[in-house]
Amino acid sequence: MGQSSSDTSQNEDHGYLESSFTAYFKTIKTENKIVSQETINLIEFHLKKGNIYWANSVINATLKNIDDIPINIAVTGESGAGKSSFINALRGVGHEDEGAAKVGIVETTMERTPYIHPKVKNLTLWDMPGIGTIKFPPKDYLEKMKFQEYDFFIIVSATRFTKLELDLAKAIRFMGKNYYFVRTKVDIDLDNEKKSKPRTFDRKKVLQQIQSYCENAFSQNNMDAPQIFLISNNDLSSYDFPVLMDTLTTDIPNEKRHNLMFSLPNITETAIDRKHKSMQQLIWLEAFKAGILANVPVASILRDDVKKLKEKLNHYRNLFGVDDESLAFMAKDFQMPVGQLKKLIKSPDLLETKEEETLEGKLLKYLKTSVSANGGLLGLGLYFLKDFYLQFYLIDAITEDAKVLLQVTCSKN
Repeated sequence: MGQSSSDTSQNEDHGYLESSFTAYFKTIKTENKIVSQETINLIEFHLKKGNIYWANSVINATLKNIDDIPINIAVTGESGAGKSSFINALRGVGHEDEGAAKVGIVETTMERTPYIHPKVKNLTLWDMPGIGTIKFPPKDYLEKMKFQEYDFFIIVSATRFTKLELDLAKAIRFMGKNYYFVRTKVDIDLDNEKKSKPRTFDRKKVLQQIQSYCENAFSQNNMDAPQIFLISNNDLSSYDFPVLMDTLTTDIPNEKRHNLMFSLPNITETAIDRKHKSMQQLIWLEAFKAGILANVPVASILRDDVKKLKEKLNHYRNLFGVDDESLAFMAKDFQMPVGQLKKLIKSPDLLETKEEETLEGKLLKYLKTSVSANGGLLGLGLYFLKDFYLQFYLIDAITEDAKVLLQVTCSKN
């Protein structure tokens, strides 16, 4: 017997689902994906077989995992190396802010101390006592500091890395986890060199000398020198901190990438763009899970829709650092009225409309101008409900706001 037209239609739908899903993730670079290739393959398998329920179930579990999965980062190093300042910089808090890691030249703790990220609540930075402070061999130190709980280690120094720290790195690698060497306070070294040798000062040459000095510690201990990130906790956009950010978000497992990315400061346009792409993936997955597979016209936007959108808007503004609290802190730092900052950006009034304008009208304008900028989603034949288009509209505007504020920060520094 021949296949019925209903069966044929169903098979075509399943093939369409699979091809749309596959095509979307092919547009995303491997280092930016917030879903593992194994998960993508599993979802594609279920779609190909027509197991829509199981495909949705996998997507739902993936989204929950991305939202809930904990991230733990261990920061260790010698006393006075700038561990606490580094932790505060990663968390985007000042040394005098409530909940900041205590900054000082004396090792004040013999126990690990957790610092939860203020915006990404499931990410914790652990301030570890220096391995030289607790007189244990590296393996015993790692066991006492609960080695298995951390996603990776950051080993901080303000001079050169000691043999104990190099042995610690060997033990970390032997036990199957990543570590990263960070050399802090390079801005202070440069200032000191410039003051002592004003006529012959060469910034590039001094940075190369710092790098070589650190690398020599490895060669003297019969180790190949890994990448060493030269940073200043007071000036994150300079030196190697942006490279460190890219390295950490590339190396971490896919499902943890989204939250790690949003825990990092907006110090470059590239960092802001990566957050934008990550949030797009999250929205796209939610849309696909909901089974939005037909061309749905932009219907009237109801009061409940506006309420939900405002909640989304506030959530995205907070994650991208353009919320009212962040603007107030920024205005205080730059000694300028907060209203002046708000005039530069769009998101605070994004859902407000003039008398002759409607929210539907705003959405239609957005659809006409920015569909191609959102990964060519219409080109895939996948149509989203108005809610999801509006979420793209929100994050596009907020991304631009974050870049405007970054330019303001750069001009003031």
